[in-house]
Amino acid sequence: MTRLLPLFLLPALAACSPQDMADKVGRRTAETVVRPIVDDRLAGPQADAATRCIVQNASAAEIQSLVRDVGVYAGTSTEAVVWAIVARSETQSCLAASGVALGV
Repeated sequence: MTRLLPLFLLPALAACSPQDMADKVGRRTAETVVRPIVDDRLAGPQADAATRCIVQNASAAEIQSLVRDVGVYAGTSTEAVVWAIVARSETQSCLAASGVALGV
């Protein structure tokens, strides 16, 4: 029975390309950088929702930029990246859909 288990996992693993996995890991890591910045203006579930909207609407280059600040307090350039993402109409739409008011 244990020999069959990997066969069931193959379709799930095949659906995830290495690039998709790297993007997901990068975005999850970026959340740890964005959240403290958002925490200065929001708390709890609203901060969670805002963080997700920001990371969801960040480009791959912006994610890479944000990830560089993992484990350190975000500097002014990182905060500028976050607020530039917040200012986008797509991010504002996501925030509104989540019931979050977060202006630049």
